[in-house]
This record gives sequence, structure tokens and C-alpha cells, in this order.
Amino acid sequence: MKFTMAKIFEIHMNENKSTGWQSVRRHLNGWPKPALIALVKDLYGASPDNRDFLQARFQAEENAGVALEKYRRKIVEQFFPARGDGKLKLGEARKAIRDYRKATGNLEGTIDLMLTYVENGTEFTHEFGDINESFYNSLESVLNEMTRWLLREGHEFYPRFQARIQRVATLADGIGWGYGDSVCGQVSCLEEKLGRTK
Repeated sequence: MKFTMAKIFEIHMNENKSTGWQSVRRHLNGWPKPALIALVKDLYGASPDNRDFLQARFQAEENAGVALEKYRRKIVEQFFPARGDGKLKLGEARKAIRDYRKATGNLEGTIDLMLTYVENGTEFTHEFGDINESFYNSLESVLNEMTRWLLREGHEFYPRFQARIQRVATLADGIGWGYGDSVCGQVSCLEEKLGRTK
């Protein structure tokens, strides 16, 4: 028996049980494998975000670079699109970081995307001038989170990102709203705790 998305929702609606994940899980527990595959296929086709998520989840080991680059493009696009001006939809850029993390669980890739966000935001303001407080707060927030990940679980990744992080500090120097000072403080902290003597 072929299960389509319409059939799945029909079954769900006819049972009049509580909504939410527990209800969905209860239904899925009894489904045969072909029905589950049909559901995943329908979800895959339902939106580009679902497609990217599923590809990242199932190809994380064999094709980690491809998944990472898809999410990186989503971030860069908000600052430096291929055409036109940056839209600065920072929520969409940050969502790309969260979605990648959820899909892959890859800490190194997540740190890479966080740094991509901070780099592009810093380059954007360096190139186009002062933005606004919420813009800088968003960049600082991601930088702070990235710093926490590096200090807690990502010590071994720091040498890979060290030059990029130091470049951000150089670019951020002198940027207002306290952003430049904040970046320099975070980078100094990372260097003090994780920097390697040459």
C-alpha cells in the first residue's frame, strides 16, 4: 500500500487524538517501513529547507563538505549576494547555523559557520560603514557562542580557525557600538586559553 502525505494527514485527522510530537510518534511507531520512507520522501519534496536538512543528515559522513558549503552560502548570501545588495536578514543567516547543527551534530562545521557569519558581518560593516546596534549585537552574540563552544568542546579545532579569528579582530578594530572592543576581548581570551606558541 502506497502512503502519500495526503493519506498520512487523513489518517491523523480521523483519529482525533491530541496534536504534537507525542501524537505523531504514536502513529509512526506502528507504521511499516515503506510508509515511513514515503513520509520522508514527501517531507524532502515539501521545501528546500527540508531537502537541505535531510541531505546534510544523511550525507554528513561521506559528503560533509558539500552540506557545509550549502549552509555557508545561505549565510554569505545575506551579506554579499551574487546579485544586488545584501538583505541583512540576520535571522535567516543564524537559522542556517542552527539547521546545520541540528542536521549534522558536527561541532567543527558549526564553529566554521559561526565564524563565517561573524566574518561576513564584520566585512560588511568594514566595507559599507556603520550599521546599527542590533546588527552588532547579533554578531557579538554569535561570536560569544562560538567562543564558548571552542573553550568547552572545541579546543582541537582552534588552530584551524585561529588565523581567520585574528583577521576578524583586525577588521573589527575601531568599529563602533562597542563591537570592536568586544571582538578584541573575545579573541584575546581565545588566544590566552587556546593559542599555540609558535
